[in-house]
Amino acid sequence: MSQTIFEYSTAGRKGVSLPKREIDTHLDSLIPKELQREKIARLPEVSEMDVMRHYIALSHKNHFIEKGLYPLGSCTMKYNPKVHETLVRHTCFANLHPYQPEATLQGALELLYELQSDLAEISGMAKVTLQPVAGAQGEFTGIKIIAAYHKAKGNTHKTKIIIPDSAHGTNPATCALVGYDVVELKSKSDGRCDLAKLRELVDENTAGFMLTNPNTLGLFENQIEEIAEIMHAVDGLMYMDGANLNALLGIVQPGKIGFDVMHFNLHKTFATPHGGGGPGCGPVGVVEKLIPYLPVPMIDKNDHGYYLDYKHEATSIGKVHTFYGNFAIMVRAYIYIKMLGAKGLRRVSENAIMNANYLMKRLQPEYHIEHTEFCMHEFVMDGTKQKKEQGISTIDIAKRLLDKGFHAPTIYFPLIIPEAMMVEPTETESLDSMDAFAEAMIEIAKECRENPELLHDAPLCTPVRRVDDVRAVKVLEPIYPIKD
Repeated sequence: MSQTIFEYSTAGRKGVSLPKREIDTHLDSLIPKELQREKIARLPEVSEMDVMRHYIALSHKNHFIEKGLYPLGSCTMKYNPKVHETLVRHTCFANLHPYQPEATLQGALELLYELQSDLAEISGMAKVTLQPVAGAQGEFTGIKIIAAYHKAKGNTHKTKIIIPDSAHGTNPATCALVGYDVVELKSKSDGRCDLAKLRELVDENTAGFMLTNPNTLGLFENQIEEIAEIMHAVDGLMYMDGANLNALLGIVQPGKIGFDVMHFNLHKTFATPHGGGGPGCGPVGVVEKLIPYLPVPMIDKNDHGYYLDYKHEATSIGKVHTFYGNFAIMVRAYIYIKMLGAKGLRRVSENAIMNANYLMKRLQPEYHIEHTEFCMHEFVMDGTKQKKEQGISTIDIAKRLLDKGFHAPTIYFPLIIPEAMMVEPTETESLDSMDAFAEAMIEIAKECRENPELLHDAPLCTPVRRVDDVRAVKVLEPIYPIKD
């Protein structure tokens, strides 16, 4: 275990001198005696240098995108430009308060209005709400909108939503949370939806179809218009999980090919901070007929300026978050979109697709890849070859990759690929960094053949060696007990 901040402590050492506070002289009158501490708080006595070195050392024990490639498939862990962080801290944003009168928030409301409009243009949807604060909450909002649409039409018999077996785990959970029965659609051998099976499943009780496109195999579902025709024939709605929109910017507008609802992940697609549980932002776009069910308020404008629009309050699903959502995240996404423009956004997707295909071809000789056709922004390889020949599992390969200075890709997902490793390099990685990742994976494949025991013991170079993953989930206690 590394030194803690208390172990750096030296009596009398200071990092800052604080002025005497007036509160100290009136403490007894302000805080009842029984609520005051009996002993002085045990705080470390350290210099500023001690504090800085402590936290810098801690940061280097973690992995982050500035440190190395973070190839998490379907999670788009790409670099966040630091200009976003500089601009969003400007007092014109940071000092705003949502309870201010609309007249004093015109700049912020204009920014939100333009972001709504830009996302609508990018997706081909008629209107976008910015309220949801995560992709999963965006899903929940979208499915609630579908439910509101059917309720308004008296479609009480519509009780099920169809989801492919390659779907993100949140998809069936979201549908169940809203009250729908989930029906699984098996994929064909080519990794795409089975239309024949779909026709068997669809009936008058079908409320909608929920699909990630490109799917989790990194393949574009090229039968969308046919699927939409099947669904719309029974008044079912098409929902697109927009987690993989990083592959479609400027190339495909989901609203123009049959989707009725979709959510965006601003943190995945538009380079806002991602990880650690948030903050996130999961806007939802809808076609014209679903606008009345969007959360309120929306941001709109008239001759007098920008304002909060509650005109659909009677039909709306209501608020899904306080105020307007995660404003600071929206500012970052707005800057990203405006700086890149239409051509730049298309280049994002083109580069992401090119990078994924480059890595797939480089690694194909060493790892089994079930679907070797041209992929989109990500691809799925697997460790079945290593498991069969050397008894090495995907978790062993992932742990060993940490020793090479890279974060592991998403593993054991999608569930339809045994020993899966889902790799997404994103567009922000250079040829040099992708070659370094490829060489590391090739080295690991060689180690599997020549020294398999090494893989079973990995990681060897990380601050914490291999942990008991099952125990870590079941036993919620710190590895190192905190002393009083």
